[in-house]
Amino acid sequence: MTNEEILEAISNMSVLELSELVKAIEDKFGVSAAAPVAVAAAPAAGAAAAAEEKTEFDVILKEIGEKKIQVIKAVREITGLGLKDAKALVDGAPKEVKTGVAKAEAEEMKKKLEDAGATVELK
Repeated sequence: MTNEEILEAISNMSVLELSELVKAIEDKFGVSAAAPVAVAAAPAAGAAAAAEEKTEFDVILKEIGEKKIQVIKAVREITGLGLKDAKALVDGAPKEVKTGVAKAEAEEMKKKLEDAGATVELK
């Protein structure tokens, strides 16, 4: 296959297929997902999106939801804060939970907080 054929095939993939491709490349060649994601995202999202690819994210707690205790527990697990500090952070929503974290870690934190019932934003 030529480079153009490979790029054309990648540009026709869905996000899920791209994710699976990145994982397969990572497993086969033992490389970090950061570089393949940036390369795979460029054809799918365009050159402008690749230029704006972020490597560090801020996890922001937007709303607590109805399960405040579970959200406090999730914040304690993520941040390592004590009960009083975690409660203060949750009560102060919207508030940053963590800043400057890698994309995978930020998405994991977002999932934990959303599973606890909170509304979370990544910036």
